[in-house]
Amino acid sequence: MGRHLVGADRGGNGVRGRRSASVVVYASCGALLLAGCATMPDSGDLRGVESTPRQDSQVRVYAMPPHPGASAAEIVQGFLEALTSDDAKYETAGKYLTDSARKTWDPYRSTTVLADAPEPVGAPSRAKEGSQDVLFRLNGSKVAAVDARHAYGPDAGQYSGSVHLTKLKSSKQWRIDGLPQGVVMGASDFQRNYVSVNKYYYASNGASGTDRPLGTVADPVYVRAQVDPMTQIVRALLKGPTSWLDPVVRSSFPSGTELKNSDVSLSPDDRNSVTVPLNARADRVGSAQCRQMAAQILLTLRDLTPTGVDEVELERSNGSQLCVLAKAKAESIASHGTGEHPEYQYFIDHEQRLVRMPSGNRDKKPEPVPGALGEGGKKLRAAAVSRDEDTAAGVSADGRNLYVGSLMSGGSLAEPVVRSQGGTADDRLTTPSWDARGDLWVADRDPKKPRLLLLRKGEGEPVVVQAPELDGRIEAVRVAADGVRIALIVEKDGRSSLQIGRIERSGSGEPDGAFIFEPRSVAPQLEEVTAMSWAGDSRLVVVGSEEGGVQQMQYVQVDGSTPRGTSPSALANVKEIAASEDDQLPLVANSEADGIVRLSAGEQWQKVVQDGTAPVYPG
Repeated sequence: MGRHLVGADRGGNGVRGRRSASVVVYASCGALLLAGCATMPDSGDLRGVESTPRQDSQVRVYAMPPHPGASAAEIVQGFLEALTSDDAKYETAGKYLTDSARKTWDPYRSTTVLADAPEPVGAPSRAKEGSQDVLFRLNGSKVAAVDARHAYGPDAGQYSGSVHLTKLKSSKQWRIDGLPQGVVMGASDFQRNYVSVNKYYYASNGASGTDRPLGTVADPVYVRAQVDPMTQIVRALLKGPTSWLDPVVRSSFPSGTELKNSDVSLSPDDRNSVTVPLNARADRVGSAQCRQMAAQILLTLRDLTPTGVDEVELERSNGSQLCVLAKAKAESIASHGTGEHPEYQYFIDHEQRLVRMPSGNRDKKPEPVPGALGEGGKKLRAAAVSRDEDTAAGVSADGRNLYVGSLMSGGSLAEPVVRSQGGTADDRLTTPSWDARGDLWVADRDPKKPRLLLLRKGEGEPVVVQAPELDGRIEAVRVAADGVRIALIVEKDGRSSLQIGRIERSGSGEPDGAFIFEPRSVAPQLEEVTAMSWAGDSRLVVVGSEEGGVQQMQYVQVDGSTPRGTSPSALANVKEIAASEDDQLPLVANSEADGIVRLSAGEQWQKVVQDGTAPVYPG
């Protein structure tokens, strides 16, 4: 039961994976998979294949209804397979249910992801033979869950659900009359069925009433890849941010704004323009607000097509035009990240100075930065450069002092802005990090007084950042370009984990303060996290190892999922890693064996200098 069969071509070779061949794959009672045209091969043998054809992104999976006389076990298996199909409204899956169950079942409430496809097991029953009722248990190991707002969250533990069937008196057919809400599927089916897309909102603490573009924050969600994903993601955008991000972002859409009606389907026209009809809640917005709304949609749709969308037109409920915004003008309204494009990459050279090299010129040799931090008067072990590349912060070689200086020739260093009293270098200051507002963050690892500190504009009295839910000592700090999320390596009981926290700041008129709320682990499979860096709007690059395993480098999403695509090329004994939110720029790493190296897209790691440490991009 559940085995899939595929036709073969006349030469006896399986057609699966051959894009030029038509493919029809049948499940015995659950799903039909198609790629290319729907012509059935008329010869060749039958071969077993995997249930999830991940190798071919063009494969479509179509649900098949229950066949007459199907056993109770076949009904359950067919229903589970129908859940993994591209049936837009789960109509075929609903045919496995009784009328009453179909009315109460909500497949959109959640998606439970298991390590493997759920296996239905007949539960012990005291009913007499020939009973009209049967119960099946669904068991498995939980991997993740996607909620009603499409937010992904890692999960663990055992899954247990039950499916109850009854034999209809009218037709004598088995149908499901009791089942869990939502859908459940294995991880491989989830990877084929769903795609991660960033929705975009505006940071609540961003600039307003100025000429500067509003800062945006990426809110990654999962939508069904083959079921009108453009319409799905716009509906999700209009519903508002996921609950974790909601306290620190805002939407420009008026509350209650939705697409005009339920049967709207969005797609680009021949000018690569998308028209979005809205309901009456948006009818009276002004032109400035409307352009902010359109900018949110443009940013959100950019990853769903190879070239993005060139233009968005918003319509009122009566069909009249509300506003039009071209992609070229969106950047003046909404900034992507900080809107800054790094000119240089930075690291500490063999003389313990801060040096830099052009981001796009691999042939130019590193040179000391202008100002005191590049002169070598203060020996450094780590540094951070502000996102406008005008200012830098350096940690002294012994880890005790944090200095801030201008990146201009002739600039001098004042007294340290932070001093640590830790007994050893490893118990003192971490590498600092600049946020989008020009504020500086650093952790003091002093076991007697561990603190996360914030310096407004890199100066003044440090503010102790409160993190009441954080359990462990902070070993590394990286603030996202959006300024509302912070990545932390946290050590406890010999295990170091990667955590993402939400930054909330005191409101106007309140005491100057900052807080980290709801930290969540985003690489739970790693026993030891060695290094990390932001590598996109919602992605990080992480160096670490699983329990008893070798060191590995991989990308992770801020929601804890693994993004599609390949991991960076292997590199041995990585101590530090740096990436830019601009994913077109190369990774830069410090390897024990090779020193400072960098990796451009489609290439192998290339050595920059043998003697160097602490590579960073601005931020």
